[in-house]
Amino acid sequence: MARKNAFYAQSGGVTAVINASACGVIETARAHRDRIGKVFAGRDGIIGALTEDLIDTGKESPAAIARLRNTPGGAFGSCRYKLKSVEGNRREYQRLIEVFAAHDIGFFFYNGGGDSADTCLKVSQLAEAMGYPIQAIHVPKTVDNDLPLTDCSPGFGSVAKYVAISALEASLDVRSMARTSTKVFVLEVMGRHAGWIAAAGGLIEDQGVPVVVLFPEIPFEEEKFLARVEELVARYGFCTVVVSEGAHHADGRFLAQQGPRDAFGHEQLGGAAPVVARMIRHGLGHKFHWAVADYLQRAARHIASTTDARHAYEVGAAAVELALAGHNAVMPTIERISDKPYRYRFGMAPLAEVANVEKFMPRQYITDDGFCITEPCKAYLRPLIRGEDYPQYKDGVPVYATLKNVAVPRKLATFDIH
Repeated sequence: MARKNAFYAQSGGVTAVINASACGVIETARAHRDRIGKVFAGRDGIIGALTEDLIDTGKESPAAIARLRNTPGGAFGSCRYKLKSVEGNRREYQRLIEVFAAHDIGFFFYNGGGDSADTCLKVSQLAEAMGYPIQAIHVPKTVDNDLPLTDCSPGFGSVAKYVAISALEASLDVRSMARTSTKVFVLEVMGRHAGWIAAAGGLIEDQGVPVVVLFPEIPFEEEKFLARVEELVARYGFCTVVVSEGAHHADGRFLAQQGPRDAFGHEQLGGAAPVVARMIRHGLGHKFHWAVADYLQRAARHIASTTDARHAYEVGAAAVELALAGHNAVMPTIERISDKPYRYRFGMAPLAEVANVEKFMPRQYITDDGFCITEPCKAYLRPLIRGEDYPQYKDGVPVYATLKNVAVPRKLATFDIH
């Protein structure tokens, strides 16, 4: 059987550990040189395939690829670009086939979240719809932890660890100043529709910190919220609020609604923290500080979870193994076996059941009053943030990989994306 080359690309918002998945894909493919030829990476995601802007990962040394395990960001560039249906934009799919055929690509590994699973599914449909055989495997990644059919999504454990640590440290700062200064600290975290990241802020309750968590799954009620904050401040002298960017009113309006939408059609959010802080100031009169974790939470490789880094690498490796086993249009999944000790195994889910499906916080993971997390939720979260997988440091700063990213010579005419 003739060897085929592989295409790997990163999509959507990157994470502290997405490059570990890249490392898993590339190292595993290199271990199967008898069946997989070269591994090409798309520069800036699927755009690299459409524009024939490919990177030859074979030009990188084993040591350079290995360093990806500890490097944040997207080593090959990422994008937010959603492919339409084959019927809706046959031109792009025809282009993909031309590029794949020109470079003898038979394996497609797309590393991303729910929208990326949709792209991967559409690429897999090329074989049937347009007659070009290619095996498309989705490599799961999302800080939002909202991919279905998997216990967790690589990228989430590290952002959850960052949020828990940052909320704890800032809370200790507020506690020390609360008598004469700030009494409420508000931290805004990512999560458009699912409150998994915000939930991690609830873990600081175990450190004696009074915390209120605002989830997208629980409609926001200002009067009830202010009463809870006032209760905690009266009892402890201060409190911390962790608010998801997707927190919304009962009528569906986001607290942070801004209007424009991104390339996937999602509402652009950002600004829930100042909205909540102003409510506290006007409603209760307390001094406050607020912060938006933004890119910091998903880029913080210096405090990545060991569990998360391991998951990320292993799903990349599992994706290659699934392709070699003949599977197509699937995603490797993480199946939890036990919490204590934390044990898991890998499974497989069809992309038709993953694409554009969001997994939300179970109601039993949220306290009855809607303002914090329950013990079952804490039991779910703790193994995912466990362990410190520190990168190498030099002169006090992490040493991260910088690849050469040598371009593959183009064989086709230029192609403009719309």
